[in-house]
Amino acid sequence: MTLTPFHLAFPVDDLTKARTFYGEVLGCEEGRSSDEWIDFNLFGHQIVAHLAPKKAQAHHNPVDGHDVPVPHFGVVLQWDAFNTLAERVRKAGVEFVIEPYLRFEGKPGEQMTMFFYDPSGNALEFKSFRDMGQLFAV
Repeated sequence: MTLTPFHLAFPVDDLTKARTFYGEVLGCEEGRSSDEWIDFNLFGHQIVAHLAPKKAQAHHNPVDGHDVPVPHFGVVLQWDAFNTLAERVRKAGVEFVIEPYLRFEGKPGEQMTMFFYDPSGNALEFKSFRDMGQLFAV
């Protein structure tokens, strides 16, 4: 199966902060933009930060002893890219909601995962599998 890029539009309350966070902290190339939105290339996927000053409060669900923010979005990265991004985020002073950690060690679906918020309070999760064939493992 060949994966195709996804498109996600999400709310932000400050386009300048979004541009800095997604462009400089996460290293996303910027595409088209206007006074109301900015396109970014998030590891080959099109995400669009739309100016929307009133955003709903996030919800949390318990997962592996962590409070996982819902909704959230992110990308499944190659192992080295995950570690590079984790270090980049850490060096930028971004506070992790859930520090990078290994889930399901030695079991089907073994993966690294991390959560943090963008400046507008959107929750992001990035994860990585040593074996990408385990992405949908049960």
